Amino acid sequence: MDDDLPTEYDVIVVGTGMTESIVAAAASRIGKRVLHLDSNEYYGGLWATFNFDGFQKWMEDLKISKHDSKDFKPDLENGETFLKASNQYSTVENIAEEWFISHEADLPLVLTKDTQTDGSNDTSSLTTEKTDEDKNDKKETKHWSVDRIKKEYRRFNIDLAPKLLYARGELVELLISSNIARYAEFRAVSRVATCMDGKLIQVPCSRADVFANKTVSVIEKRMLMKLLTSCMDQGADSPEFDGYHDKTFLEYLNTKNLTPIVNHYVMQAIAMSTDKTSCRDGVNRTKHFLNSLGRYGNTPFLWPMYGSGELPQCFCRLCAVFGGVYCLKRHLDGVVVSEDKCKAILTGKQRLSLEHLVVGQGHLPPEIVASTGENQISRGIFITDRSIMQGEKENLTLLYYPPEESDQEAVTVIELGPSTNACPQGLFMVHMTCKRTKTAQEDLAYVVKRFLCAKTLESNVSRTPTDSHTQTVATDQHQAQEGDKGANEGTIENPMPQVLWSLYLNLPASDIKLNESAPSNIHLCSGPDLDLDFDFAVNQAKEIFKAMYPSEDFLPRAPDPEEIILEGEEIPGPKFEGDNTSGENEKQDAEKAEKEE
Repeated sequence: MDDDLPTEYDVIVVGTGMTESIVAAAASRIGKRVLHLDSNEYYGGLWATFNFDGFQKWMEDLKISKHDSKDFKPDLENGETFLKASNQYSTVENIAEEWFISHEADLPLVLTKDTQTDGSNDTSSLTTEKTDEDKNDKKETKHWSVDRIKKEYRRFNIDLAPKLLYARGELVELLISSNIARYAEFRAVSRVATCMDGKLIQVPCSRADVFANKTVSVIEKRMLMKLLTSCMDQGADSPEFDGYHDKTFLEYLNTKNLTPIVNHYVMQAIAMSTDKTSCRDGVNRTKHFLNSLGRYGNTPFLWPMYGSGELPQCFCRLCAVFGGVYCLKRHLDGVVVSEDKCKAILTGKQRLSLEHLVVGQGHLPPEIVASTGENQISRGIFITDRSIMQGEKENLTLLYYPPEESDQEAVTVIELGPSTNACPQGLFMVHMTCKRTKTAQEDLAYVVKRFLCAKTLESNVSRTPTDSHTQTVATDQHQAQEGDKGANEGTIENPMPQVLWSLYLNLPASDIKLNESAPSNIHLCSGPDLDLDFDFAVNQAKEIFKAMYPSEDFLPRAPDPEEIILEGEEIPGPKFEGDNTSGENEKQDAEKAEKEE
Protein backbone atom coordinates (compact mmCIF):
# COMPACT_ATOMS: atom_id res chain seq x y z
CA MET A 1 0.00 0.00 0.00
CA ASP A 2 1.35 3.40 -0.98
CA ASP A 3 -1.56 5.43 0.38
CA ASP A 4 -0.45 8.72 1.84
CA LEU A 5 -0.30 8.75 5.63
CA PRO A 6 -0.06 11.68 8.04
CA THR A 7 3.61 12.57 8.26
CA GLU A 8 4.18 13.24 11.98
CA TYR A 9 3.81 10.84 14.92
CA ASP A 10 4.81 10.49 18.52
CA VAL A 11 5.49 6.76 18.13
CA ILE A 12 5.91 4.63 15.02
CA VAL A 13 5.82 0.87 15.63
CA VAL A 14 7.12 -1.50 12.96
CA GLY A 15 5.96 -5.10 13.23
CA THR A 16 2.86 -6.49 14.93
CA GLY A 17 4.58 -9.04 17.18
CA MET A 18 3.66 -9.45 20.85
CA THR A 19 5.99 -6.83 22.33
CA GLU A 20 5.37 -4.30 19.55
CA SER A 21 1.61 -4.60 19.92
CA ILE A 22 1.69 -4.13 23.70
CA VAL A 23 3.83 -1.00 23.35
CA ALA A 24 1.56 0.39 20.63
CA ALA A 25 -1.50 -0.14 22.81
CA ALA A 26 0.17 1.45 25.85
CA ALA A 27 1.26 4.56 23.90
CA SER A 28 -2.12 5.00 22.23
CA ARG A 29 -3.88 4.53 25.57
CA ILE A 30 -2.23 7.67 27.00
CA GLY A 31 -3.13 9.74 23.96
CA LYS A 32 0.02 9.53 21.85
CA ARG A 33 -0.16 9.63 18.07
CA VAL A 34 0.71 6.06 17.07
CA LEU A 35 1.33 4.59 13.63
CA HIS A 36 1.60 0.79 13.50
CA LEU A 37 3.07 -0.69 10.31
CA ASP A 38 3.59 -4.24 9.12
CA SER A 39 4.77 -5.37 5.72
CA ASN A 40 2.67 -8.53 6.05
CA GLU A 41 -1.03 -8.78 5.30
CA TYR A 42 -1.63 -10.46 8.68
CA TYR A 43 -0.95 -9.58 12.32
CA GLY A 44 1.59 -11.18 14.62
CA GLY A 45 4.82 -11.53 12.65
CA LEU A 46 6.72 -14.50 14.12
CA TRP A 47 4.00 -14.75 16.79
CA ALA A 48 1.24 -15.29 14.22
CA THR A 49 -1.33 -18.07 13.91
CA PHE A 50 -2.42 -19.30 10.47
CA ASN A 51 -4.99 -21.63 9.00
CA PHE A 52 -3.44 -24.39 6.91
CA ASP A 53 -3.66 -22.50 3.63
CA GLY A 54 -2.26 -19.35 5.24
CA PHE A 55 0.62 -21.34 6.63
CA GLN A 56 1.48 -22.62 3.15
CA LYS A 57 1.45 -19.05 1.81
CA TRP A 58 3.65 -17.92 4.71
CA MET A 59 6.27 -20.50 3.74
CA GLU A 60 6.16 -19.30 0.14
CA ASP A 61 6.68 -15.73 1.34
CA LEU A 62 9.87 -16.83 3.07
CA LYS A 63 11.28 -17.89 -0.28
CA ILE A 64 10.26 -14.82 -2.24
CA SER A 65 10.82 -11.33 -0.93
CA LYS A 66 7.68 -9.18 -1.21
CA HIS A 67 9.43 -5.91 -1.87
CA ASP A 68 11.98 -4.53 -4.27
CA SER A 69 15.38 -5.03 -2.69
CA LYS A 70 17.21 -2.66 -5.06
CA ASP A 71 19.21 0.09 -3.48
CA PHE A 72 17.82 3.58 -3.74
CA LYS A 73 19.05 7.00 -2.71
CA PRO A 74 16.60 8.90 -0.54
CA ASP A 75 16.60 12.67 -0.29
CA LEU A 76 18.46 13.59 2.90
CA GLU A 77 19.19 16.82 4.70
CA ASN A 78 22.64 17.87 5.89
CA GLY A 79 23.98 15.62 8.65
CA GLU A 80 21.47 12.85 8.02
CA THR A 81 22.29 9.20 7.40
CA PHE A 82 20.05 6.52 5.89
CA LEU A 83 20.12 2.98 7.31
CA LYS A 84 18.36 0.33 5.24
CA ALA A 85 16.02 -2.05 7.08
CA SER A 86 16.65 -5.79 7.19
CA ASN A 87 14.62 -8.43 5.38
CA GLN A 88 12.46 -10.03 8.08
CA TYR A 89 12.23 -13.30 6.16
CA SER A 90 15.95 -13.99 6.44
CA THR A 91 15.60 -14.81 10.16
CA VAL A 92 13.69 -18.09 9.59
CA GLU A 93 15.83 -21.05 8.54
CA ASN A 94 15.87 -24.80 7.83
CA ILE A 95 12.22 -25.21 6.85
CA ALA A 96 11.43 -28.87 6.20
CA GLU A 97 7.86 -29.95 5.35
CA GLU A 98 6.81 -33.57 4.86
CA TRP A 99 3.59 -35.50 4.27
CA PHE A 100 3.11 -39.06 5.54
CA ILE A 101 -0.23 -39.82 3.86
CA SER A 102 -1.54 -40.24 0.32
CA HIS A 103 -2.37 -37.30 -1.93
CA GLU A 104 -5.44 -39.05 -3.33
CA ALA A 105 -8.78 -37.63 -2.28
CA ASP A 106 -10.82 -40.73 -3.15
CA LEU A 107 -9.16 -43.29 -0.88
CA PRO A 108 -11.19 -46.47 -0.20
CA LEU A 109 -13.78 -46.32 2.55
CA VAL A 110 -13.30 -48.41 5.67
CA LEU A 111 -16.13 -49.89 7.72
CA THR A 112 -15.60 -49.08 11.39
CA LYS A 113 -17.60 -49.53 14.55
CA ASP A 114 -19.01 -46.26 15.89
CA THR A 115 -17.38 -45.28 19.16
CA GLN A 116 -18.68 -43.77 22.33
CA THR A 117 -18.86 -40.01 22.39
CA ASP A 118 -17.06 -39.84 25.72
CA GLY A 119 -13.86 -40.85 23.96
CA SER A 120 -13.38 -44.32 25.49
CA ASN A 121 -10.75 -46.42 23.74
CA ASP A 122 -12.66 -48.89 21.54
CA THR A 123 -10.59 -51.25 19.40
CA SER A 124 -13.29 -53.79 18.55
CA SER A 125 -13.04 -52.89 14.87
CA LEU A 126 -9.68 -54.67 14.79
CA THR A 127 -11.21 -58.10 15.33
CA THR A 128 -12.16 -60.27 12.37
CA GLU A 129 -15.42 -61.66 13.78
CA LYS A 130 -18.33 -59.29 14.31
CA THR A 131 -21.63 -59.71 16.08
CA ASP A 132 -24.95 -58.68 14.51
CA GLU A 133 -25.04 -55.72 16.87
CA ASP A 134 -21.61 -54.66 15.65
CA LYS A 135 -22.70 -54.87 12.02
CA ASN A 136 -25.71 -52.67 12.64
CA ASP A 137 -23.49 -50.15 14.40
CA LYS A 138 -20.97 -49.69 11.58
CA LYS A 139 -20.40 -46.60 9.54
CA GLU A 140 -18.16 -45.60 6.68
CA THR A 141 -15.13 -43.50 7.49
CA LYS A 142 -12.89 -41.76 4.97
CA HIS A 143 -9.14 -41.91 5.30
CA TRP A 144 -7.26 -38.68 5.89
CA SER A 145 -5.44 -37.56 2.77
CA VAL A 146 -3.46 -34.53 1.70
CA ASP A 147 -6.40 -33.25 -0.33
CA ARG A 148 -8.84 -33.75 2.53
CA ILE A 149 -6.64 -31.82 4.98
CA LYS A 150 -6.20 -29.00 2.47
CA LYS A 151 -9.96 -28.84 1.88
CA GLU A 152 -10.51 -28.39 5.62
CA TYR A 153 -7.80 -25.72 5.91
CA ARG A 154 -10.10 -23.28 7.71
CA ARG A 155 -10.41 -25.65 10.66
CA PHE A 156 -6.70 -25.39 11.44
CA ASN A 157 -5.05 -22.75 13.59
CA ILE A 158 -1.29 -23.31 13.46
CA ASP A 159 0.98 -21.30 15.75
CA LEU A 160 4.48 -20.13 14.92
CA ALA A 161 5.14 -19.53 18.63
CA PRO A 162 2.73 -21.55 20.80
CA LYS A 163 2.77 -20.36 24.41
CA LEU A 164 0.75 -20.89 27.55
CA LEU A 165 -0.23 -18.33 30.15
CA TYR A 166 0.44 -18.89 33.84
CA ALA A 167 -2.85 -18.16 35.61
CA ARG A 168 -1.08 -15.54 37.73
CA GLY A 169 1.57 -14.62 35.20
CA GLU A 170 2.46 -11.18 33.88
CA LEU A 171 0.20 -11.39 30.84
CA VAL A 172 -2.92 -12.57 32.67
CA GLU A 173 -2.55 -9.77 35.22
CA LEU A 174 -2.04 -7.24 32.41
CA LEU A 175 -5.04 -8.51 30.44
CA ILE A 176 -7.22 -8.11 33.53
CA SER A 177 -5.89 -4.74 34.75
CA SER A 178 -6.07 -3.17 31.28
CA ASN A 179 -9.51 -4.67 30.51
CA ILE A 180 -8.13 -6.24 27.33
CA ALA A 181 -9.17 -9.71 28.48
CA ARG A 182 -12.62 -9.07 26.97
CA TYR A 183 -11.09 -9.40 23.50
CA ALA A 184 -9.88 -12.99 23.99
CA GLU A 185 -11.04 -16.45 25.03
CA PHE A 186 -9.06 -19.00 26.99
CA ARG A 187 -9.22 -22.64 27.95
CA ALA A 188 -7.48 -24.21 30.93
CA VAL A 189 -4.79 -26.78 30.21
CA SER A 190 -6.42 -29.96 31.49
CA ARG A 191 -3.38 -32.18 31.82
CA VAL A 192 0.30 -31.79 32.71
CA ALA A 193 2.15 -34.97 31.77
CA THR A 194 5.57 -36.36 32.58
CA CYS A 195 7.49 -39.40 31.36
CA MET A 196 8.37 -41.89 34.10
CA ASP A 197 9.82 -45.35 33.49
CA GLY A 198 9.19 -44.96 29.78
CA LYS A 199 5.49 -44.15 30.19
CA LEU A 200 3.53 -40.93 30.15
CA ILE A 201 1.63 -40.27 33.36
CA GLN A 202 -0.46 -37.33 34.53
CA VAL A 203 1.11 -35.06 37.12
CA PRO A 204 -1.05 -34.41 40.21
CA CYS A 205 -1.21 -30.61 40.33
CA SER A 206 -3.84 -29.74 42.93
CA ARG A 207 -3.71 -30.77 46.58
CA ALA A 208 -6.64 -33.11 45.96
CA ASP A 209 -4.84 -34.71 43.00
CA VAL A 210 -1.68 -35.20 45.06
CA PHE A 211 -3.50 -37.09 47.79
CA ALA A 212 -5.63 -39.04 45.32
CA ASN A 213 -2.56 -40.21 43.38
CA LYS A 214 -1.94 -43.94 43.91
CA THR A 215 1.63 -44.01 42.61
CA VAL A 216 2.88 -41.86 45.49
CA SER A 217 2.94 -43.21 49.06
CA VAL A 218 1.52 -41.29 52.00
CA ILE A 219 5.02 -40.46 53.25
CA GLU A 220 6.00 -39.21 49.78
CA LYS A 221 2.87 -37.06 49.61
CA ARG A 222 3.75 -35.39 52.89
CA MET A 223 7.34 -34.98 51.73
CA LEU A 224 6.18 -33.38 48.48
CA MET A 225 3.74 -31.01 50.19
CA LYS A 226 6.40 -29.92 52.70
CA LEU A 227 8.89 -29.10 49.95
CA LEU A 228 6.33 -27.27 47.83
CA THR A 229 5.16 -25.25 50.83
CA SER A 230 8.76 -24.25 51.53
CA CYS A 231 9.27 -22.99 47.96
CA MET A 232 5.90 -21.24 47.89
CA ASP A 233 6.05 -19.48 51.25
CA GLN A 234 9.72 -18.55 51.43
CA GLY A 235 10.98 -17.97 47.89
CA ALA A 236 14.53 -18.12 46.56
CA ASP A 237 15.84 -15.30 48.81
CA SER A 238 14.84 -16.92 52.10
CA PRO A 239 17.43 -18.33 54.56
CA GLU A 240 16.22 -21.81 53.58
CA PHE A 241 18.26 -21.52 50.38
CA ASP A 242 21.38 -19.86 51.79
CA GLY A 243 24.46 -21.52 50.39
CA TYR A 244 22.69 -22.72 47.25
CA HIS A 245 22.61 -19.52 45.20
CA ASP A 246 25.60 -20.68 43.17
CA LYS A 247 24.44 -24.29 42.98
CA THR A 248 21.87 -26.15 40.95
CA PHE A 249 18.30 -26.88 41.95
CA LEU A 250 19.09 -30.60 41.77
CA GLU A 251 21.89 -30.17 44.32
CA TYR A 252 19.43 -28.54 46.71
CA LEU A 253 16.84 -31.28 46.22
CA ASN A 254 19.47 -33.96 46.88
CA THR A 255 19.88 -32.61 50.43
CA LYS A 256 16.21 -33.25 51.18
CA ASN A 257 16.42 -37.05 50.97
CA LEU A 258 13.54 -37.17 48.52
CA THR A 259 12.45 -40.40 46.91
CA PRO A 260 13.03 -40.72 43.13
CA ILE A 261 9.30 -40.21 42.42
CA VAL A 262 9.06 -36.99 44.44
CA ASN A 263 12.32 -35.73 42.97
CA HIS A 264 11.02 -36.47 39.46
CA TYR A 265 7.71 -34.64 40.00
CA VAL A 266 9.42 -31.52 41.35
CA MET A 267 12.27 -31.37 38.82
CA GLN A 268 10.55 -32.30 35.58
CA ALA A 269 6.87 -31.56 36.04
CA ILE A 270 6.66 -28.59 38.41
CA ALA A 271 9.95 -26.69 38.08
CA MET A 272 10.47 -27.98 34.50
CA SER A 273 14.20 -28.05 35.14
CA THR A 274 17.29 -29.97 34.12
CA ASP A 275 20.36 -30.85 36.16
CA LYS A 276 21.88 -27.55 34.95
CA THR A 277 19.07 -25.29 36.27
CA SER A 278 20.22 -22.97 39.05
CA CYS A 279 18.68 -23.29 42.50
CA ARG A 280 17.23 -19.78 42.24
CA ASP A 281 15.57 -20.50 38.90
CA GLY A 282 14.25 -23.84 40.11
CA VAL A 283 12.70 -22.33 43.24
CA ASN A 284 11.21 -19.40 41.31
CA ARG A 285 9.72 -21.74 38.67
CA THR A 286 8.25 -23.93 41.39
CA LYS A 287 6.76 -20.88 43.11
CA HIS A 288 5.39 -19.58 39.82
CA PHE A 289 3.75 -22.95 39.13
CA LEU A 290 2.21 -23.23 42.59
CA ASN A 291 1.09 -19.61 42.72
CA SER A 292 -0.99 -20.11 39.57
CA LEU A 293 -2.72 -23.28 40.75
CA GLY A 294 -6.44 -23.23 41.46
CA ARG A 295 -7.24 -19.91 39.82
CA TYR A 296 -8.87 -21.17 36.63
CA GLY A 297 -8.56 -24.96 36.82
CA ASN A 298 -6.60 -27.92 38.14
CA THR A 299 -3.44 -26.87 36.31
CA PRO A 300 -1.65 -23.49 36.40
CA PHE A 301 -1.92 -22.87 32.66
CA LEU A 302 -4.28 -21.27 30.15
CA TRP A 303 -4.31 -21.63 26.37
CA PRO A 304 -5.60 -18.81 24.14
CA MET A 305 -8.41 -20.15 21.98
CA TYR A 306 -7.69 -19.98 18.23
CA GLY A 307 -3.97 -19.78 18.96
CA SER A 308 -1.32 -17.60 20.58
CA GLY A 309 -1.40 -15.29 17.57
CA GLU A 310 -4.74 -13.94 18.81
CA LEU A 311 -3.11 -12.12 21.71
CA PRO A 312 -1.06 -9.52 19.78
CA GLN A 313 -4.28 -8.67 17.92
CA CYS A 314 -6.05 -7.96 21.22
CA PHE A 315 -3.55 -5.20 21.98
CA CYS A 316 -3.73 -3.92 18.39
CA ARG A 317 -7.50 -3.65 18.81
CA LEU A 318 -7.12 -1.51 21.91
CA CYS A 319 -4.54 0.69 20.18
CA ALA A 320 -6.97 1.30 17.32
CA VAL A 321 -9.83 2.09 19.73
CA PHE A 322 -7.76 4.94 21.17
CA GLY A 323 -6.78 6.37 17.80
CA GLY A 324 -3.80 4.31 16.64
CA VAL A 325 -3.41 4.17 12.86
CA TYR A 326 -2.84 0.73 11.31
CA CYS A 327 -1.35 0.02 7.93
CA LEU A 328 -0.62 -3.55 6.87
CA LYS A 329 1.28 -4.47 3.69
CA ARG A 330 3.40 -1.37 4.27
CA HIS A 331 7.13 -2.02 4.26
CA LEU A 332 9.82 -0.21 6.25
CA ASP A 333 12.53 0.77 3.77
CA GLY A 334 14.87 2.27 6.33
CA VAL A 335 15.48 4.90 8.99
CA VAL A 336 16.87 8.42 8.81
CA VAL A 337 19.40 9.13 11.57
CA SER A 338 20.90 12.44 12.63
CA GLU A 339 23.44 12.55 15.46
CA ASP A 340 22.07 10.32 18.26
CA LYS A 341 18.45 10.31 17.12
CA CYS A 342 16.23 8.64 14.57
CA LYS A 343 14.41 11.52 12.90
CA ALA A 344 12.16 9.65 10.49
CA ILE A 345 11.46 6.46 8.61
CA LEU A 346 11.04 5.95 4.90
CA THR A 347 8.16 3.77 3.76
CA GLY A 348 7.12 3.63 0.13
CA LYS A 349 7.31 7.17 -1.19
CA GLN A 350 6.83 8.83 2.18
CA ARG A 351 9.04 10.22 4.88
CA LEU A 352 7.37 10.02 8.30
CA SER A 353 8.84 11.92 11.25
CA LEU A 354 8.68 10.58 14.81
CA GLU A 355 9.70 10.99 18.43
CA HIS A 356 10.19 7.27 19.12
CA LEU A 357 10.65 4.27 16.83
CA VAL A 358 9.71 0.81 18.14
CA VAL A 359 11.03 -1.93 15.84
CA GLY A 360 10.70 -5.70 15.71
CA GLN A 361 14.06 -7.41 15.39
CA GLY A 362 13.42 -8.67 11.84
CA HIS A 363 13.30 -5.08 10.55
CA LEU A 364 16.38 -3.62 12.24
CA PRO A 365 19.16 -2.13 10.12
CA PRO A 366 22.16 -4.47 10.56
CA GLU A 367 24.49 -1.50 11.32
CA ILE A 368 22.96 -1.03 14.78
CA VAL A 369 22.83 -4.71 15.83
CA ALA A 370 25.57 -5.79 18.22
CA SER A 371 24.54 -9.43 18.67
CA THR A 372 21.96 -11.63 16.99
CA GLY A 373 21.72 -13.72 20.16
CA GLU A 374 22.55 -17.27 21.15
CA ASN A 375 19.14 -18.62 22.18
CA GLN A 376 17.78 -19.52 18.77
CA ILE A 377 14.70 -21.73 18.65
CA SER A 378 14.00 -25.12 17.07
CA ARG A 379 10.33 -25.78 16.32
CA GLY A 380 8.44 -28.84 15.19
CA ILE A 381 4.74 -28.87 14.23
CA PHE A 382 2.87 -32.12 13.67
CA ILE A 383 -0.65 -33.10 12.66
CA THR A 384 -1.37 -36.49 14.23
CA ASP A 385 -4.30 -38.89 14.30
CA ARG A 386 -4.46 -39.46 18.07
CA SER A 387 -3.23 -38.18 21.40
CA ILE A 388 0.25 -38.98 22.71
CA MET A 389 -1.50 -40.07 25.92
CA GLN A 390 -4.82 -41.86 25.54
CA GLY A 391 -7.56 -40.74 27.94
CA GLU A 392 -11.26 -40.89 28.59
CA LYS A 393 -11.74 -37.43 27.13
CA GLU A 394 -9.90 -35.01 24.88
CA ASN A 395 -7.21 -33.21 26.85
CA LEU A 396 -5.14 -30.12 26.31
CA THR A 397 -1.74 -31.47 27.33
CA LEU A 398 1.59 -29.99 28.38
CA LEU A 399 4.70 -32.18 28.55
CA TYR A 400 8.21 -31.11 29.54
CA TYR A 401 10.72 -33.69 28.33
CA PRO A 402 14.30 -33.40 29.65
CA PRO A 403 17.31 -34.30 27.51
CA GLU A 404 18.33 -37.96 27.32
CA GLU A 405 21.94 -37.20 26.31
CA SER A 406 24.36 -34.43 27.24
CA ASP A 407 24.26 -32.89 23.76
CA GLN A 408 20.45 -32.59 23.71
CA GLU A 409 18.14 -29.84 24.90
CA ALA A 410 14.92 -30.14 26.93
CA VAL A 411 11.81 -30.07 24.73
CA THR A 412 8.44 -28.52 25.58
CA VAL A 413 5.51 -30.36 24.02
CA ILE A 414 2.03 -28.85 23.74
CA GLU A 415 -0.72 -31.04 22.30
CA LEU A 416 -3.97 -29.43 21.13
CA GLY A 417 -7.20 -31.13 20.16
CA PRO A 418 -10.27 -30.04 18.16
CA SER A 419 -11.88 -28.33 21.17
CA THR A 420 -9.20 -25.61 21.01
CA ASN A 421 -10.04 -24.97 17.32
CA ALA A 422 -6.49 -25.94 16.40
CA CYS A 423 -7.56 -28.75 14.07
CA PRO A 424 -10.61 -30.63 12.73
CA GLN A 425 -12.39 -33.38 14.62
CA GLY A 426 -10.33 -36.55 14.41
CA LEU A 427 -6.90 -34.90 14.51
CA PHE A 428 -4.45 -33.44 17.01
CA MET A 429 -1.87 -30.67 16.69
CA VAL A 430 1.46 -31.31 18.44
CA HIS A 431 3.97 -28.49 18.97
CA MET A 432 7.56 -29.12 20.05
CA THR A 433 10.00 -26.36 21.03
CA CYS A 434 13.59 -26.35 22.27
CA LYS A 435 16.80 -24.33 22.15
CA ARG A 436 18.59 -24.71 18.84
CA THR A 437 21.90 -26.56 18.72
CA LYS A 438 21.72 -27.96 15.17
CA THR A 439 18.72 -27.91 12.85
CA ALA A 440 15.20 -28.19 14.21
CA GLN A 441 14.79 -31.66 12.73
CA GLU A 442 17.98 -32.89 14.38
CA ASP A 443 17.28 -31.21 17.73
CA LEU A 444 13.78 -32.71 18.07
CA ALA A 445 14.48 -36.13 16.56
CA TYR A 446 14.85 -37.98 19.87
CA VAL A 447 11.49 -36.76 21.20
CA VAL A 448 9.67 -37.37 17.90
CA LYS A 449 11.04 -40.93 17.86
CA ARG A 450 9.84 -41.59 21.40
CA PHE A 451 6.27 -40.32 21.10
CA LEU A 452 5.27 -40.23 17.41
CA CYS A 453 5.29 -42.55 14.43
CA ALA A 454 6.79 -40.44 11.66
CA LYS A 455 6.65 -43.04 8.90
CA THR A 456 4.79 -42.96 5.61
CA LEU A 457 1.58 -44.98 5.84
CA GLU A 458 1.61 -48.15 3.77
CA SER A 459 -1.29 -49.71 1.89
CA ASN A 460 -1.80 -52.36 4.60
CA VAL A 461 -2.96 -49.77 7.13
CA SER A 462 -6.57 -49.37 8.23
CA ARG A 463 -8.13 -46.62 10.30
CA THR A 464 -10.58 -46.84 13.16
CA PRO A 465 -12.10 -44.16 15.37
CA THR A 466 -10.75 -43.87 18.91
CA ASP A 467 -11.01 -41.11 21.50
CA SER A 468 -13.97 -39.77 19.48
CA HIS A 469 -11.53 -38.99 16.66
CA THR A 470 -10.52 -40.73 13.45
CA GLN A 471 -7.46 -42.74 14.47
CA THR A 472 -4.86 -44.76 12.61
CA VAL A 473 -3.97 -48.34 13.53
CA ALA A 474 -1.26 -50.36 11.82
CA THR A 475 -2.32 -53.95 11.26
CA ASP A 476 1.23 -55.29 11.39
CA GLN A 477 2.26 -53.44 14.59
CA HIS A 478 5.21 -51.89 12.76
CA GLN A 479 4.39 -48.52 14.30
CA ALA A 480 6.40 -49.30 17.41
CA GLN A 481 9.77 -47.65 17.01
CA GLU A 482 12.30 -50.43 16.60
CA GLY A 483 15.31 -50.33 18.86
CA ASP A 484 13.83 -47.61 21.07
CA LYS A 485 14.06 -49.26 24.45
CA GLY A 486 11.89 -47.86 27.17
CA ALA A 487 9.77 -45.88 24.73
CA ASN A 488 6.01 -45.77 24.80
CA GLU A 489 5.84 -48.50 22.14
CA GLY A 490 2.82 -48.71 19.91
CA THR A 491 0.64 -51.80 19.92
CA ILE A 492 -2.62 -52.70 18.25
CA GLU A 493 -4.42 -51.84 21.47
CA ASN A 494 -2.59 -48.56 22.03
CA PRO A 495 -0.68 -47.46 18.92
CA MET A 496 1.57 -44.45 18.80
CA PRO A 497 0.14 -41.32 17.14
CA GLN A 498 0.66 -41.41 13.40
CA VAL A 499 2.12 -38.22 11.93
CA LEU A 500 0.13 -37.09 8.91
CA TRP A 501 2.10 -33.89 8.26
CA SER A 502 5.19 -32.35 9.83
CA LEU A 503 7.06 -29.09 9.60
CA TYR A 504 10.41 -28.15 11.13
CA LEU A 505 11.88 -24.66 11.26
CA ASN A 506 14.39 -22.55 13.15
CA LEU A 507 13.42 -19.14 14.51
CA PRO A 508 15.79 -16.30 15.54
CA ALA A 509 16.95 -15.72 19.11
CA SER A 510 15.21 -13.34 21.49
CA ASP A 511 18.42 -12.19 23.21
CA ILE A 512 19.44 -9.88 20.35
CA LYS A 513 21.17 -6.66 21.41
CA LEU A 514 21.74 -3.22 19.89
CA ASN A 515 25.20 -1.68 19.73
CA GLU A 516 26.29 1.59 21.31
CA SER A 517 25.89 3.49 18.05
CA ALA A 518 22.16 2.78 17.88
CA PRO A 519 20.03 5.95 18.14
CA SER A 520 18.68 6.40 21.66
CA ASN A 521 15.05 6.68 20.49
CA ILE A 522 15.05 3.34 18.63
CA HIS A 523 13.59 0.63 20.84
CA LEU A 524 14.13 -3.05 20.05
CA CYS A 525 11.35 -5.64 20.32
CA SER A 526 12.51 -9.25 20.39
CA GLY A 527 10.72 -12.12 18.78
CA PRO A 528 9.42 -15.23 20.59
CA ASP A 529 11.62 -16.54 23.42
CA LEU A 530 12.20 -20.05 24.77
CA ASP A 531 10.11 -19.65 27.92
CA LEU A 532 6.73 -21.33 28.15
CA ASP A 533 4.81 -18.13 28.89
CA PHE A 534 4.67 -14.51 27.68
CA ASP A 535 6.42 -12.87 30.66
CA PHE A 536 9.51 -11.92 28.65
CA ALA A 537 7.49 -10.02 26.04
CA VAL A 538 5.35 -8.25 28.65
CA ASN A 539 8.33 -7.14 30.71
CA GLN A 540 10.20 -5.98 27.62
CA ALA A 541 7.18 -3.90 26.59
CA LYS A 542 7.03 -2.33 30.06
CA GLU A 543 10.72 -1.40 29.87
CA ILE A 544 10.32 0.20 26.44
CA PHE A 545 7.27 2.18 27.54
CA LYS A 546 9.04 3.38 30.70
CA ALA A 547 12.04 4.49 28.63
CA MET A 548 9.73 6.54 26.39
CA TYR A 549 7.30 7.89 29.00
CA PRO A 550 8.69 7.39 32.52
CA SER A 551 5.99 9.44 34.26
CA GLU A 552 2.97 7.82 32.56
CA ASP A 553 0.90 4.84 33.68
CA PHE A 554 1.41 1.65 31.73
CA LEU A 555 -1.86 0.46 30.17
CA PRO A 556 -4.40 1.71 32.72
CA ARG A 557 -7.82 0.10 32.60
CA ALA A 558 -9.69 0.79 29.37
CA PRO A 559 -13.39 1.61 29.74
CA ASP A 560 -16.06 -0.76 28.54
CA PRO A 561 -18.03 0.38 25.46
CA GLU A 562 -21.03 1.39 27.55
CA GLU A 563 -18.79 3.63 29.66
CA ILE A 564 -17.52 5.66 26.71
CA ILE A 565 -19.20 9.03 26.10
CA LEU A 566 -18.86 10.12 22.50
CA GLU A 567 -18.19 13.70 21.52
CA GLY A 568 -21.43 15.68 21.37
CA GLU A 569 -23.28 13.48 23.82
CA GLU A 570 -24.75 15.24 26.82
CA ILE A 571 -22.95 14.36 30.01
CA PRO A 572 -25.43 13.93 32.87
CA GLY A 573 -24.88 16.45 35.65
CA PRO A 574 -25.02 15.77 39.36
CA LYS A 575 -28.35 14.79 40.89
CA PHE A 576 -29.87 16.81 43.70
CA GLU A 577 -32.61 16.00 46.12
CA GLY A 578 -35.95 16.34 44.40
CA ASP A 579 -34.49 15.93 40.89
CA ASN A 580 -36.12 13.30 38.67
CA THR A 581 -35.46 12.18 35.14
CA SER A 582 -38.37 12.20 32.68
CA GLY A 583 -38.63 8.42 32.98
CA GLU A 584 -38.86 8.63 36.75
CA ASN A 585 -41.56 11.34 36.49
CA GLU A 586 -43.65 9.16 34.19
CA LYS A 587 -43.32 6.23 36.57
CA GLN A 588 -44.44 8.35 39.52
CA ASP A 589 -47.42 9.72 37.56
CA ALA A 590 -48.49 6.19 36.65
CA GLU A 591 -48.25 5.05 40.29
CA LYS A 592 -50.27 8.09 41.44
CA ALA A 593 -53.02 7.40 38.88
CA GLU A 594 -53.19 3.76 39.93
CA LYS A 595 -53.72 4.75 43.59
CA GLU A 596 -56.48 7.22 42.68
CA GLU A 597 -58.32 4.46 40.80
